Amino acid sequence: MLQTNFCISNRSYTAKQPSFFRAQHRVSSSRITLCNGGGGTTAVSSSSRLRDLVFVVNPQGANGRTAQEWKKLLPYLRSRLGETCNICESLTSGPSHAIDITREAIRDGADYAVIAVGGDGTLHEVVNGFFWEGKPVCNLNSEAGHSAALGLIPLGTGSDFARTFGWKNDPCEAVERIVKGIRSRVDVGVIDQEGKDSHYFINVADVHLSAKAGFYASKYKKFGNLCYVIGALQAFMGHDNRDMRIKVNGGEWEVYPKVTALCVGNAKYFGGGMKITPNAVPGNGNLEVVVLQDFKWYDFIVKLHKLYNGTHLSVNNVSSRSVQSIEVEEISESGSIYVQSDGEHLGFLPRKFQVLPGAIDMIS
Repeated sequence: MLQTNFCISNRSYTAKQPSFFRAQHRVSSSRITLCNGGGGTTAVSSSSRLRDLVFVVNPQGANGRTAQEWKKLLPYLRSRLGETCNICESLTSGPSHAIDITREAIRDGADYAVIAVGGDGTLHEVVNGFFWEGKPVCNLNSEAGHSAALGLIPLGTGSDFARTFGWKNDPCEAVERIVKGIRSRVDVGVIDQEGKDSHYFINVADVHLSAKAGFYASKYKKFGNLCYVIGALQAFMGHDNRDMRIKVNGGEWEVYPKVTALCVGNAKYFGGGMKITPNAVPGNGNLEVVVLQDFKWYDFIVKLHKLYNGTHLSVNNVSSRSVQSIEVEEISESGSIYVQSDGEHLGFLPRKFQVLPGAIDMIS
């Protein structure tokens, strides 16, 4: 009945039913014992077993290109990993589904890795799935010897997080990283607002113009990287620089007048290749904060090349600092200052951003 270690589930997440099926094989024998658990049938063996590798795939990513590239990749994936891992696929069906899939996969025993297949949005949701109510999600399998690592096959529109590591949008190259299985601890940013659940980011969170541009850009993903240009143009319409106050590492409040954008980087790139926080390192225990003040629309045209190559820190009205936490408020409290993280719209100020050092193992 169970002759393959490839398994597929497209079911929507429910709390009582696993979203992926784990087929576990004995190394020394082809005999498999089936037992009924709380959520379904699980194949187990009396000796060693293969480790679970869960791929969370966004089939709608990059205007459907992610699904096409994923199908092409599967034969190579099976050939490289099928004998050592249970390859489990879960297709997302809508916003936040990847969060649920990831949480359940980790709880249900995904002891090797959960791999985000898509762009920064998919990665963002998978990262959030590693946490629940402010704490890391725990593997409920007491026999698991390892915690699940985070992995990435970048197949999305932007794939900005991958740029920090110099990774190309080459799925076969990504598979080879998974085969090698080298892990490194990476930091995660967390965003808090009073009365709200914590939200996590692994790339860049930002405030005001850039966040507003990202909000509009998400509506034009069908145009590829051009969506960022369209989003920026739309965001500039009616834009006003705003006075803000910030508190760094729990210190005193500081006033920043005429803020155009404030970016909090765990990694370096956002907006389709813009090196906005060039000094950010995902494993150094800090976040880099870059603030642009009193920028006009023509400043972006003149200085755009500097924003993309990461040399804008020498420009007037641009400042940078390394922090462990930063609180940001708008002085006028209009409630209209956009906030986003990893390209996902979160709402509006005020917010507190802080780093969780070495929060996740990542396959690198």
